[in-house]
Amino acid sequence: MNDGTVTTVSSNGTYSFTKPNRDGITLLAGLGVEGDVHAGVTVKHRSRVAQDPTRPNLRQVHLIHAELFDEVAGAGFDVAPGDLGENVTTRGIDLLGLPTGTLLHLGAEAVVEVTGLRNPCAQIDSFRHGLLKQVLGRDENGEIVRKAGIMGVVLTGGEVRPGDTVRAELPEGPHRPLEKV
Repeated sequence: MNDGTVTTVSSNGTYSFTKPNRDGITLLAGLGVEGDVHAGVTVKHRSRVAQDPTRPNLRQVHLIHAELFDEVAGAGFDVAPGDLGENVTTRGIDLLGLPTGTLLHLGAEAVVEVTGLRNPCAQIDSFRHGLLKQVLGRDENGEIVRKAGIMGVVLTGGEVRPGDTVRAELPEGPHRPLEKV
């Protein structure tokens, strides 16, 4: 498993699809990104709050690989870090290939446990018409492929800045593939 680099960090204190880029973010153990609207012990995404506001927040931190932006640019879509609402944009690490329970060491201190895949929603098409088809497809077996990043919970807090390393610590086997959360 190759290590990667944090290219961009983003957060927003109010609900919006995109998140502004920051010089740094602070991850808080058990909560998420300090000052971000999705931080908390229980679910914060509006659709999940409507279903059951007491469920644990498995989506405290959203990470996307910058390689996705390169891929969709090839299909004519201009998407920049933070545009899809992610908190951490990485390069050089296969986020989608990680198993559930992987520990991502971000920078000097922060540790995020990978909980699953982001399930792309129709808001992506509202942002850029046709983009949903680029981040949600099917493999050769007809199985759904979700490419809009991964979600995690903060185990150990710390500062995360562009240029920081991302190191994956795989869980003990057998590995469980990522599923939508």
